[in-house]
Amino acid sequence: MTATTTWGLVVETTVGAAERKRTEAQVVGLVEGTREEALAELERRAREHVPAHPFNPKRRRLLRSHDGFLLIVDGAWSSFLTRFSVAELLQDSAAPAPQPPPEPAAEEPVAEEPPAPARPTPEQLAQRDEDGVPVVPGWLGRRDLM
Repeated sequence: MTATTTWGLVVETTVGAAERKRTEAQVVGLVEGTREEALAELERRAREHVPAHPFNPKRRRLLRSHDGFLLIVDGAWSSFLTRFSVAELLQDSAAPAPQPPPEPAAEEPVAEEPPAPARPTPEQLAQRDEDGVPVVPGWLGRRDLM
């Protein structure tokens, strides 16, 4: 059994404005497979990404780097950077415990639907008890009600 590599898709982006600008990073996804597959998913996300800043973008440039992509969006007064990178996941303290593979379920026989009761005859429908209530309901055996 070959172990697959897990790649983290990391996005670092500029938040805030003026003197309060700072960079925040987060893992936005994980990809099991090759580095090339992870980079392909990262590129898809980078192309679709709409950063919070600037509010009124003037120019948008997406560049490829050795480990991912750089998105530079120019605003009216300054530029904002979003870095997209791929990195191999080595450890995750909050990862769920590995689950054993499920055992194959035995095939269950498909139950056949029971046949609908036969439609009552006019004589059965005409029978009434002492209170005048039909003994056999008129809906019995109607297939359009199933």
